[in-house]
Amino acid sequence: MAKPRSQQISLIDTPYYHICSRTVRKAFLCGIDKETGMSFEHRRTWIEQRIFQLQQVFAIDICAHAVMHNHLHLVLHVDSDQVKGWSTVEVLTRWHQLFKGTLLTQEYCNKQSLDKFRLAIVESTAEIYKQRLIDISWFMRSLNEPIARQANREDKCTGHFWEGRFKSQALLDEGALLSCMAYVDLNPVRNAIAPTPEQSAFTSIQLRIKAAIKGAQPLALLPFIGSEHQDKVTGIRFSLQDYLQLVDETGRIIRDDKCGAINPQTAEILTRLHISNESWLKLTMNFEGIFTGAVGSAEHLCEFSEHVGLQRTHGIANAKACLNSA
Repeated sequence: MAKPRSQQISLIDTPYYHICSRTVRKAFLCGIDKETGMSFEHRRTWIEQRIFQLQQVFAIDICAHAVMHNHLHLVLHVDSDQVKGWSTVEVLTRWHQLFKGTLLTQEYCNKQSLDKFRLAIVESTAEIYKQRLIDISWFMRSLNEPIARQANREDKCTGHFWEGRFKSQALLDEGALLSCMAYVDLNPVRNAIAPTPEQSAFTSIQLRIKAAIKGAQPLALLPFIGSEHQDKVTGIRFSLQDYLQLVDETGRIIRDDKCGAINPQTAEILTRLHISNESWLKLTMNFEGIFTGAVGSAEHLCEFSEHVGLQRTHGIANAKACLNSA
């Protein structure tokens, strides 16, 4: 039985989540249908553009993404602190970029005169919208529904395009986050769709590599900010260069089928993450198979289970094997 979202998402434990959404009825999200010869590659652009549009509206950042033939991977960061500084006008302005809102919220944004009673209703509505703008379910609804409508119009059919529920995994610590990001970024290489990470179209790793060549980071993605904990700086607290090296080396191993052949310099990075070479390769090859729910060290998994009201801590054996090694 599927767990309710309240047992999958806990912002007091982590702001990072791995999301996977799949199509139904053997529908093509992207790619070329071998049976009909029809190309659906243009839908990759639909998806990526929509993701980055939503990232500008929601207080949710994109850490990693990969648009595959019949499914979509995202690693999201929920910035719940960001919304605390939003005024009513900013909340409503953001919401109206995606939804109509109410007559009163429209009048408020158009600076029409409202009495105290109506103003109170507007403020109450804005609070509801504010919570939705840090809600992963609303983010995915805002992503999937328009894409489904476009695809159904193009396919000249009706009905479901996506599976009813998207998969959500809480990423509870640095090792879980980075191994999941690498797993997502290496999807095209692992599935022999692209020979290298830099040639993996419609992925976050391609964007990061292109920007890194110019000495920058892509504005559409949550940046790497290094290991120094800087006050009031939002980002992934890890070295961008180390991450790119990890992904590049892992991609070579996957492509050349050299199981376990991690060079000493890359192994040093994994040692700092408390992940063994063998565990890293297992995680980046089969992350969703090893962990079906929340991901993190045994200690973090136990805390998460307690906070979301789970009677059993799922995945603890794999956590001890993969994410608690020296």
